[in-house]
Amino acid sequence: MNQSILFPDIQTWDEETQQVTFPVQQAGALIECAITKVRLEQLSQQTCDSELSALEAFAQVRFDIEELIEEEIEEENFNSDGHIVLS
Repeated sequence: MNQSILFPDIQTWDEETQQVTFPVQQAGALIECAITKVRLEQLSQQTCDSELSALEAFAQVRFDIEELIEEEIEEENFNSDGHIVLS
């Protein structure tokens, strides 16, 4: 694990975009990240039909998500808003 990338234990469900959003800190910079409902369901092999089920699924596959986010940051795969979205 890259120690210069920190993952605070803060996640929120965005109903409008159907994503779990969470911040990541790299070298003091805050990067907004998200994982779509579809990708989360693929990783967790669970149906996310509510905010609670999405956040529970996120918690269960958190380390997998962190690894994927680290790869995206290292490859500088930011979207036009400067965010990382796993979709």
